[in-house]
Amino acid sequence: MVFNSLHFAGFFLVVYGLYRVLPHRPQNWLLLIASYYFYAAWDWRFLGLLVASTVVDFCCGLYIASRESPHQRKIALIVSIAFNLSMLGFFKYFNFFAANLHGLFGLFGWKVDFITLRVLLPIGISFYTFITMSYVIDVYRRHIEPTRNFLEFAVFVAYFPHLVAGPILRASLLLPQIAARRTISRSQMVEGAWLVGWGLFKKMFVADNLARVADAVFAAGGHPSGLEVLLGTYAFAFQIYGDFSGYSDIARGVSKLMGIELNINFRFPYFVRSPQEFWQHWHISLSTWLRDYVFLPLSYSLSRTLDGVRWLGLRDDFWIYATGTMITMIAAGLWHGAAWNFVLWGVYQGLLLVAFVLVGGRKRRRRPRGAGGSQLARALGMAAMFHLTCYGWLIFRAKSLPQIGDLTADLFARFHPSIDVLAARGLPLLFYATPLLVVHAFEAAHDDLAVVLRWPLLVRYGVWATMIYLIVLFGDFAGAQFIYFQF
Repeated sequence: MVFNSLHFAGFFLVVYGLYRVLPHRPQNWLLLIASYYFYAAWDWRFLGLLVASTVVDFCCGLYIASRESPHQRKIALIVSIAFNLSMLGFFKYFNFFAANLHGLFGLFGWKVDFITLRVLLPIGISFYTFITMSYVIDVYRRHIEPTRNFLEFAVFVAYFPHLVAGPILRASLLLPQIAARRTISRSQMVEGAWLVGWGLFKKMFVADNLARVADAVFAAGGHPSGLEVLLGTYAFAFQIYGDFSGYSDIARGVSKLMGIELNINFRFPYFVRSPQEFWQHWHISLSTWLRDYVFLPLSYSLSRTLDGVRWLGLRDDFWIYATGTMITMIAAGLWHGAAWNFVLWGVYQGLLLVAFVLVGGRKRRRRPRGAGGSQLARALGMAAMFHLTCYGWLIFRAKSLPQIGDLTADLFARFHPSIDVLAARGLPLLFYATPLLVVHAFEAAHDDLAVVLRWPLLVRYGVWATMIYLIVLFGDFAGAQFIYFQF
């Protein structure tokens, strides 16, 4: 069941109608039942994994809070992390590692017959395992008190708007809202309706149409020209943004309609000038999760190992940052999928972050006090960062490491201007991406994701009418799945 389907529309209308008339505790029961139905609609066989993760981490949280012994608390933490990572590792990475081991042994002429398992990937497993692990870690760190209400915890884990593709929520944000009686304000209704409509526009008009442009370039066995690779990569950049941020917008909008606030997951990420800014604006819930639960603990451990180390004239704090960043971003790449192109994408993102810290620090030391950047410099910085990001999307979208090499060679060695290519690839790209860029330009200029709602009434109606018109005439109504469902 996808947000852009009649199935979900009917499902939500029924759930929402009941939700508005029920008192608080029955509302929570309704949300739990609806969430389990929503998940089972994909594949009911994997519902047991979701329930198991909920039970294990609920019990681990209570056990940790009830113990003062550091040893006992740590054992419960290890049980939670081991359970979730084992479940995630088996279902997401078994096929990847088995295939690579088989290939490695084959290089030495060893014929090893592995038991072949066709392990299916349960939808949303990367998201809800991170959600429950962060809950237990926060309880262990004494950042939050564990809930003793299993119903509320189960709703927190399975809450259907964010269940299969995020945002990755923290217990400190969502659990208090589930525990408390909810009221729905007029502003939440207005903002919720806008987010649902804007999210559907991003998905059905922008992402699903640009998918055809990107797929034609990244198809296996193709030999695109450099210009086709460039335009196809642009198309994928806006496709994946429209697809994923569209899902997050719909999730936030549906939640606002029910009086529940979710965290913002995207803030116009292509209007930034550095990798650090990009990760503060792209998939924010994942980047902050990795910062808090991977990068910072890792950096703390490295600080005791690399204390006083100097190499190539760089201080130990740089090497702590660089090492922690590379490991964290490789983990981010693997989180996205079990394939070498995702590992390479993580390496690439890590190198960008480290390089910008290294170069940026030296520039700041040379820049005279009070020097500021002009509008032209800002625009050039954004354009440069956008193209660095786009090459990362080429790595991300490619089907294999050899294809990455071929597309890169095509991009730089076979770049020939062509009117036919511009007409076939460039014009659709311009048509589908321009409305998105116009709105985001206003949002970025005011640093306000809801800037459209502050415009005069007639202008707002014009925006709504344009969105509906474009969706009806050009939108993809086939109910295409969201890209991040595969992660």
